[in-house]
Amino acid sequence: MEIFKHDANINFLGMRKVSIAIAVFLIVASLGLIFTKGLNYSLDFTGGVLVEVDYAKPVNIADVRADLTKAGFDNAVVQGLGGTREFSIRMQPKDDPAALKAKTNADRADKVATDVRAALSASRPDVTIKRHDFVGPQVGQELRTDGVYAVIFVIIFIMAYLWMRFEKRFAVAAVLTEIHDALVTVGILALTHREFDLTVLASVLAVVGYSVNDKVVVFDRVRELFRLARKAEPQEVLNRAINNTLSRTIITSLFTAITMGALAILGGPAVHGFAVTMLIGIVVGTLSSIFVASPILLWLGVTKKDLMPVSKENPELARRP
Repeated sequence: MEIFKHDANINFLGMRKVSIAIAVFLIVASLGLIFTKGLNYSLDFTGGVLVEVDYAKPVNIADVRADLTKAGFDNAVVQGLGGTREFSIRMQPKDDPAALKAKTNADRADKVATDVRAALSASRPDVTIKRHDFVGPQVGQELRTDGVYAVIFVIIFIMAYLWMRFEKRFAVAAVLTEIHDALVTVGILALTHREFDLTVLASVLAVVGYSVNDKVVVFDRVRELFRLARKAEPQEVLNRAINNTLSRTIITSLFTAITMGALAILGGPAVHGFAVTMLIGIVVGTLSSIFVASPILLWLGVTKKDLMPVSKENPELARRP
């Protein structure tokens, strides 16, 4: 199945100055948004009050959320605890104005727990509070730091893998593009002020992994064409590689996007952030695979000589085109 002909000849590299300029602008704009507007961190990162409730009879989690919303707790995070009777509810004390009058965090947690029970028992009197506690921001700070380290380690290992499989210029091009994809995705989250929780962080890591897959397909085709072509300019080879893999790139991204779209619509609040972030990352990663990765590779000066197998007897002779 092909959307574009295998031998199409769209001059993507002819647009490289414009595409790289747009990519640089998006990176700078994303950094500006992240450092000025900031991310809308969820309770996973900021801390808050944790309330665990237990129902005598099974209840739908959507009904629990509806009862809390009806009582004014719009930002409460509700998660099941392995069944249909026990749930954890997390929220900021500021979401409960009465709790802000309390002097200590323990008193605020007590007040939030009391108000949560009142909100839930209005429709289901069989609810009880199992425990409640105040979670400080120290844990959230540790999670943010670990998340940044996770992204850095992923990018480093991707670079090492591509360095071994292809050549150092391919590794550098892929890493620069991955940094672009991650920053632009997070920048869009900052712009839209979407809640940034652990599932969104996991989605950003998934975007990095998904995006590099597209680059590897294009780079593999570049290597193959360089070795097959007797005399061809690097720009011509890179253009041909993008065109040859264009249908595969579009089809893969399209079907992945359809899956994420279904998850965003039907998956519920628990995975909504993950799915939406993946949709953003798929669009950004697909465009960067076509318009950013190869122009960077061309700028780094990749040639046929760099990709020829090395002979143990005479390395220079083996690399000769």
